[in-house]
Amino acid sequence: MFPSILIVDDEASILKSLSGILSDEGFETITVSNGYEALKTLESESPDLVLLDIWMPGIDGIDTLKEIKKSFPSTPVIMITGHGTIETAVNATKIGAFDFIEKPLSIDKVIVGINNALNFRRLEEENRFLRKKTIEKNSITGNCQAMQELKNQVGITAPTDAWVLINGENGTGKELVARMIHQFSSRSEYPLIDVNCAALSDEIIESELLGQEKGAFTEATAKKKGKLELAHQGTLFFDEIGDLGLKTQASILRILQEKQFQRVGGSRMLTADVRIIASTNKDLEKEIESGRFREDLYYRLNVVPITVPALRERREDIPDLVNTFLKQIADKSRTIPKKMTPDALRILQNSTWPGNVRELKNLLDRLSIIVENETIEADDIPAPYNPKKQAAHSRESSIFSIDRLDEARKNFEKEFIARKLEENNHDIAKTAKIMGVDKTYLQKIKPS
Repeated sequence: MFPSILIVDDEASILKSLSGILSDEGFETITVSNGYEALKTLESESPDLVLLDIWMPGIDGIDTLKEIKKSFPSTPVIMITGHGTIETAVNATKIGAFDFIEKPLSIDKVIVGINNALNFRRLEEENRFLRKKTIEKNSITGNCQAMQELKNQVGITAPTDAWVLINGENGTGKELVARMIHQFSSRSEYPLIDVNCAALSDEIIESELLGQEKGAFTEATAKKKGKLELAHQGTLFFDEIGDLGLKTQASILRILQEKQFQRVGGSRMLTADVRIIASTNKDLEKEIESGRFREDLYYRLNVVPITVPALRERREDIPDLVNTFLKQIADKSRTIPKKMTPDALRILQNSTWPGNVRELKNLLDRLSIIVENETIEADDIPAPYNPKKQAAHSRESSIFSIDRLDEARKNFEKEFIARKLEENNHDIAKTAKIMGVDKTYLQKIKPS
């Protein structure tokens, strides 16, 4: 499909010559003689680019440009004129014109301008697509009351520059919430830089956060930007900040309060404009009482507290989470997403999920691999999530705890019969036939 160009000019000779040349270059062309027709054509034909003359009777080019940018903001417009001035060009550029070409037209300049504008539009569309995919990837799945409140908090907090402390158990999705806040903030065009607090020791804190100059210490064989510098104009995310030691907490507090810093071994003063988001799976107020967390750092971070609920507190969201994860797994492996039966979903909804959403996703990854059918049945759900499987697992474990062979054999026989009866809905006659024994034998020996 060839790009389509809308040419708008009140001179018939310009329309004819431009249309002919651009058609020879592989473009589809549409020609109109005034701004009013241009706006109607934009609505009906959706051209990829507009070549727009400035001086026209009726609605002139500048007013037409204003209307185009109001109604069709993503359509690039190149202005053409025989009476161009710097002031006119600057005005057109401010309104949103991509380029400005003077008459008599140089065909080479026109072709280059069109290709540049179309390439720019393609990049903008790719960026919009990638941004949409990023937002989808970082979106929070769930519609229960607790998740609605969480989304509302994120929506209110994200556009501000307020520091945020995210509380929640391991695996609840605290990092996802941090990324969503960043994505909907005014800093989304700049990076979100993670700081893994569990790996941040007193010895490397300054080098990691502030960076280093070559030769600052023995291991500093090259200049390195710190995470504070990398996050400039973006967001710095301290993941599990409750894992930091007291000395490291003091260093971070000093760095965050001063806002100006020098790389280790450097002399130049640098400034970083960053928003801080931190997360923790600990009750920091109790940590303060126990002397394990600095009170001043806590109040510096805890401007806007956000709590992410545990999965057991939002069981009604599990079907949506299951569908989302199964689709993600299928997209990654380029396969058709598996389905899950209502009975299987009920088993998952009744589980306690100490590992929260992360544990659920790990289980679905596992099931997507080991279940060969397109549908995951209740019987596919393993122990400890499946009570029936867990009971059988417990009985098997008790058999292996028996020392004497004769006693173990007797217990195994009972377990074997119990399993076969379960498989056949406790139909003694059917089970006896499958096992090749008399049903009176089952009646005599079957488990109570």
